[in-house]
Amino acid sequence: MSRTTTMTVRLSGALSDFVAANVGENGSYENISEYVRDLIRRDKERAEQEAFDRLKAELTHAFAAPENSYKPLSAAEVIARNRA
Repeated sequence: MSRTTTMTVRLSGALSDFVAANVGENGSYENISEYVRDLIRRDKERAEQEAFDRLKAELTHAFAAPENSYKPLSAAEVIARNRA
């Protein structure tokens, strides 16, 4: 079950003006909450894409390595390597 959280954000100057230009009659969003939710969704998607790209690059590198360069690793070694 999802929960709703209410947050207060203070903006002033250029940031406030920028948000105001994107919300309301002349903006792309009906209200500030809609705008903030969209920004958060986009940032979440960006972070997930970056994580996927890192994994893809690591797998590409691993599959390109010669077979004799592979060595057995324990689960503990893999976990320790990934925490570094």
